[in-house]
Formats: sequence, structure tokens, C-alpha cells
Amino acid sequence: MYSILLMALGGILAGGAISLRQQKAHRSWIITCWVLAGLALLAAYVLTLDLSS
Repeated sequence: MYSILLMALGGILAGGAISLRQQKAHRSWIITCWVLAGLALLAAYVLTLDLSS
């Protein structure tokens, strides 16, 4: 369940980064959004791993 929410958050952040780029926002905001989107997707992937074995 949490992995789905994290994937959605990553998608929203990636869309925000694209939107900020089209609005000619400061580069640091765009990079921050991409980094946070990547971390959210990485966290979703880690949650899907079966670490009990």
C-alpha cells in the first residue's frame, strides 16, 4: 500500500519538475523536485523487496 502511495508521490513530483521547467523556475527547484521524485520511487522499490528471507 505504501509503495503505491510513494509511486504516486514520485509521479506528482516529476510532473511538478516538468511544470517548473516550463515556467522557467530557478534550476535548484527543478533539481530538488527531480531528486525527491527519484527518492520516492527508490523508496517504493525498496518497500517491494522481500527482506524476510
